[in-house]
Amino acid sequence: MAVDMAIPAVRTPDVCFEALPAAFSEGFGSAVHYVDDLPGYEGLRMAYLDQGPADGPVFLCLHGEPSWSFLYRKMAPVFLEAGGRVVAPDFFGFGRSDKPTDDATYTFDFHRGALVALLDRLALPPFTLVCQDWGGVLGLTLPADRPQAIARLLVMNTALATGDVPPTKGFEAWRAYVASQPDFDVGGLMRRAIPNLSDEDRAAYDAPFPDPSYKAGVRTFPAIVPTSPDMPGAAMAREALMFWRDVWDGPTFMAVGAQDPVLGPEAMAALRKVIRRCPEPWIIDEAGHFVQEHGASVARAALDAWS
Repeated sequence: MAVDMAIPAVRTPDVCFEALPAAFSEGFGSAVHYVDDLPGYEGLRMAYLDQGPADGPVFLCLHGEPSWSFLYRKMAPVFLEAGGRVVAPDFFGFGRSDKPTDDATYTFDFHRGALVALLDRLALPPFTLVCQDWGGVLGLTLPADRPQAIARLLVMNTALATGDVPPTKGFEAWRAYVASQPDFDVGGLMRRAIPNLSDEDRAAYDAPFPDPSYKAGVRTFPAIVPTSPDMPGAAMAREALMFWRDVWDGPTFMAVGAQDPVLGPEAMAALRKVIRRCPEPWIIDEAGHFVQEHGASVARAALDAWS
């Protein structure tokens, strides 16, 4: 449904989320909060999940393309059982957050600015950054202007997008494919990427996008990945790289889905080289791009490594 605001946007009707898997909608997924007055984004409503003790160690879980906080349904319970507080926002254009309808609205700075505005609003203590795909493309840049924000890092198939390395053929094919699909089949992609995905879970990934007018964010994410040094976001990523390479001293756990054709073992090996003291990655041979679908074992392995 259309929403009256300065930035034209649509808001996914609540009815679209009524059939979410019960384990999610009655558990972690019920801990949904909304904020609609972030500075610079007034009127746009951002959704985020926030569950666990207010004084518990914070796990900030950032999703990517074309998913939403539902992606963390298997990891969050493990963090909560360990006494943590889990915060998982839906970026604008995704999940239960509002979705600007003009593709041009979506830029690197638009997304990162919204994430920073939310973090400033929540005033989180130093947190464990849990990131994959665009969750890392954005989240890994946070130290560029917030060097004290991150206490631990759990990083999965993603990149620090400095634009200094030419994109792979796999990424170029992915970007071209999405650009050619104005009514991008989100659930179909998730099913292809996650062969054992249930029909119920596929429907949950489709739920935020009842028609093409809701998919501007989905269509745009691949096009705005900084793949050359002069693209927006690349300079900030290079600044953050110096932090990860030269300053970072916190615990890191890297999990890699070996079947990912775009951000698989080779890409993650390159990222590991620029994360100071990053241990050997945990390779999940049967996992693809969406490592969170194996999330319970990943979360437990990270907590065990840090104990």
